[in-house]
Amino acid sequence: MRWLRRGAGRAQAQHDPDLQRALLEDVRHRFGGHVQVRFPEQAGEVTRLLDGDDGLAVAAVVVREFADSAHNELFAQVAELHRRTGRGFVVDRRNYRPLWQAAGGHLRWPLFELPVALHPYVQVAAAVTVLGTQARRTVRVTAPEPLLAHVFEILDLVVDGWEHGRVWVDADGAALVRRLIFTARDIRDAMGDPPPLPPPVREQMRRNNSIDVYDPAGNQIVGSINPGKEMREALLA
Repeated sequence: MRWLRRGAGRAQAQHDPDLQRALLEDVRHRFGGHVQVRFPEQAGEVTRLLDGDDGLAVAAVVVREFADSAHNELFAQVAELHRRTGRGFVVDRRNYRPLWQAAGGHLRWPLFELPVALHPYVQVAAAVTVLGTQARRTVRVTAPEPLLAHVFEILDLVVDGWEHGRVWVDADGAALVRRLIFTARDIRDAMGDPPPLPPPVREQMRRNNSIDVYDPAGNQIVGSINPGKEMREALLA
């Protein structure tokens, strides 16, 4: 696995913009759906690459770019839907649930095909893992409030896709949701005085629905996930 070997021995550097740009482009283009390696293995290697303060800075950029690109894609879809049908919908980054509840049958869930070349189960999963496991450092070297908002935004989009976008729930998706929940918890704890939980999280917490989780090949059920229960346990403790 050449992609595993190439990252070895990367020199540590702190707050180096040139290194951060190079690292971002490396993880953007060397990993993802085009690589014939399981997503968890790729995410593990990206996690190892995102070390030090420069790695945290890149992880925050990955989360921000992914959330921004998803928003732009949905906005474009809604504009096209309005052009074709005359129907108007609000694209609110703070709460995508009303949009998906009203128009989910007309929308494409965009998270696998965004133009930023970041895969939710690879680069995004790695980035939120790094940010959460080093949460105390994360809140010092990044702007924590917008970062936390992006984490919740991606969580909202993934769960909305499951419920209203006909997105198949596999073990990789369930792992991402759990990682997003744990990272949100850890960043909030590290902030000390975090902002209120966003509306889609509060709505999800009032629910108690378990969803079957399939293996990545789709051959069998390997477990279940209850997003509302897991959010309550992590974010209300």
